[in-house]
Parts: sequence; structure tokens; C-alpha cells
Amino acid sequence: MKDYPDNPYFKLFKKQQEKQLNIGQTSYTYRIGLLKKLQLAVEKTYRSQIIDALHKDLGKPKVETELTEIYQIISEIKFAKRHLHRWMRKQKVKTPLSMLGASSYYIYEPKGVCLIISPWNFPFNLTFGPLVSAIAAGCSAIIKPSEMTPNASALMKDIVNDIFSEDDVALVEGEVETSTQLLELPFNHIFFTGSPNVGKIVMTAAARSLSSVTLELGGKSPTIIDRSADIDKAAKRIVWGKFINAGQICVSPDYILIDETLKAQFIEVCKKWISHFYTEQAQNSDAYGRIVTQKHFDRLKSHIENAKSLEANVDIGGNFEKASKFIEPTIMSSLKPEATLLNEEIFGPILPIVTYNTLDEAIDYINSKERPLALYIYSKSRTNVKKVMQHTRAGGTCINSNVIHYANHNLPFGGVNNSGIGKSHGFYGFKAFSNQRAVVKQYTFGINEWLFPPYTNYKEKLARFTVKWF
Repeated sequence: MKDYPDNPYFKLFKKQQEKQLNIGQTSYTYRIGLLKKLQLAVEKTYRSQIIDALHKDLGKPKVETELTEIYQIISEIKFAKRHLHRWMRKQKVKTPLSMLGASSYYIYEPKGVCLIISPWNFPFNLTFGPLVSAIAAGCSAIIKPSEMTPNASALMKDIVNDIFSEDDVALVEGEVETSTQLLELPFNHIFFTGSPNVGKIVMTAAARSLSSVTLELGGKSPTIIDRSADIDKAAKRIVWGKFINAGQICVSPDYILIDETLKAQFIEVCKKWISHFYTEQAQNSDAYGRIVTQKHFDRLKSHIENAKSLEANVDIGGNFEKASKFIEPTIMSSLKPEATLLNEEIFGPILPIVTYNTLDEAIDYINSKERPLALYIYSKSRTNVKKVMQHTRAGGTCINSNVIHYANHNLPFGGVNNSGIGKSHGFYGFKAFSNQRAVVKQYTFGINEWLFPPYTNYKEKLARFTVKWF
């Protein structure tokens, strides 16, 4: 193996690499034991500290932490514990008649030493979720959490050090330079969650050692509302999905595509639900979070100012307070096509509205942009839903809801092209950290041996017969 003498993380990487085959041979019982330790740490030992850390970093309400961080990790662990024994079994497949005398199967073997680079918006969930899959698959892992949530990152380091040997799992803190140095190393698999732009950097780095990747990215997830939709239910669910975690969620509705005749009604109903969820003064609400850093606050503020300069309407909200990094739940309409809100992933509590006259217009608008991580449809028309599904592409879709597909561990989660590569959660996460190793076992004389050289006219006829009938 090539040495990396100037890389500060090479020694740690090499330690895991030297032990990877031993870790890969660990039993079902051993892996379940590690998952149980992680579950105990999140569910009981460190639960109050997790809630406190996320409140410090993101102003995250306790209920949101319970549902979007703690619950998601625990449910991922429980799902893996329930199904891991079946996932680890060899999977028998049929053997063609041309291979008579043999049997075939495949096994899921661990890829080896893996790198998990996690984001700041759901730091515990999006760090420990992939880790559950890596442990289930029998991999070792080095974790690099986001520097933007320092309290969460420091606590995760304590948890990892408390539970794991660094031969199995290690966590290193640091900024961009740390990620760059880690990406120099020849990991067997890299699991990255973040923006498409950084995803391209990760994939470029992975290419140097031909590491496989899972890229959980983002993009602009559209939400279509047609004339048949229940506007009250649609507004209620969209307001929840958009403004949870102050809009800092990769699967939130990024923008609305609504029938022109419904726009005014939709805005009025959104006002009602925003007030219901967060009171008339969201800044004083215990249910509403804050923007993660001043840099992100300034970015979001510039989106609002850009839209205003292009004569967009601020239909709801639009206020902000710099000191506390507060941005009010905001809905804007009548945006010009060049507005940054319509061309960059928002990742914050601003919801632009785009109107259409025909469903074909909405579909064409979606298809003019990069393929989204999620696409949401609010409609009572089966015909319209079918049309949208058939004529668009997206990582995942909810019909008459949003965001909740993420929480079903029976479903693959991930994007397509610009919104991601590969899938995660449940079996799909286990599969991401595993190699499907094909095995053929020959028991008796194989009829293919009749076709070994030297070639004769008889063998030529037999080959033609094989091609035609087997």
C-alpha cells in the first residue's frame, strides 16, 4: 500500500485497514452488540446532552430533536437488528442448465475501511444513520462531522470514543482542510451527505483510488399543487415540511408550482398554518429554530433582497434579525426567472411560488432543471399524479404529503444525478457498504468441459446448439 507520510490521518487509516479483514469476519452477534451500544448511548446515556447540543448549535426545539434525530437513529438501529441475520445469509440464485453440475449464490461482504462525511443540518441523524449501515455490513469507519455544529460534533466524538475502539470506528473533528486530507486516502467506500458542488469534489477525490461512493446531495425539490388538491391539507403539510429545522433540510419543498387560480387561496391558508404552528411572532416561538451560521444567514438574506430587487412579492414574513440568526417563515411570489431563489438550492425558511396554467407547463418547468432529490404532488386526480410520475424523474416522491418518505426504512433513500448517487436506509444502507460477491461452486463434471479445445466440427455444432437452446 502506498504511504502518505505527510497525511496526519494515515496512521489511523492504516490501523483500520490492517484490521479490516478481522472486522469483516465478525459475527451477527458482534455487530448487533455494537448497535445495541450505540442505541443505548443515543436513547438513554446521552439523550439530554444531544438535545442540549442541538439547541445550542441550531436552536432546535426539543420535539424536533426527538423526532428528526433521536427517533431516526433508534428506528434505523431497530430495523437493522430485526433484519441483519437475513441480510448476512448467503443468497442462492438459479444456475443455468449450461452450467449443469454447479450451484450459484452471492454473499454480502464488507467493503472495508469507509469514510463518512456528515453535514450540519441533522448532525446526529446523518452521522449515526450511515454508521449503523457500516456496522451492520461489517465495515470500519472514520467519521468527519461538520465544523458548523461544534457542540454536536464534540458530543459525537465523546459518544464514539465511549463505545468503539478506534480500530472499528473513529471520529475526527476539523474544518475543510481535514476533509481534504481524509479524501487523499484510499478508502474502500465514501459516504458523503452535503451539497452537489461539494459532492463533485468528493467524487473527484474518490476517482483517484477508484473508491465507491454514496452521495446524498440536495437540489431544488418541487411541489406541484393542482386544481383538485385539498388546499388546506396541502398548505398544512407544506408549511410543516418547509419550516421544520428552519427550512434547513435537503428534502424540504424547495419551491411551489401551483395552478394560477389557487395561488391567493394557498397563500392565505399558509398564513393560517404558520401562525398556528409558530404564533404571530415566530421569533418568540419555542417551536422554531435558527440558521446555523452567520454565513448561511447572510446567504438567505441576500436571496430575499435579490427577489425584492426584481419586484417579487413578499406574501408572508420576510423579516430577519441578524444577532440571533433568525429568519421569519417567508413566502414569496411573482419572482422573475433569474431570481436566485429559483436557481439555487434555498436550504432555509423561504418558499417561492411559481404559477402555471396547465400541468404540462409545470412538468416542463421541472424538467428544465436538474433532477431533484424529492418531488411532491398534491392532487386528488389519479390521472394527473400518473402523468407527473411518468414524465418527471426524482430521487423520491410523496403524493399528498412531503418529507415523510425519508422515515420509511423499507424504502431506498437517495437522489439521482445532481441530487445524489446510490441509496441508503435499511437494507439499502447495508448494501451500500457491502460488495455482492458472486460464487459458483462446481460439484461434478461440467458440461462446458465438452467445449474445451481442441475445437472440432462436432464442438462447433455443440456450441451452436448451446447458443440456441441453453
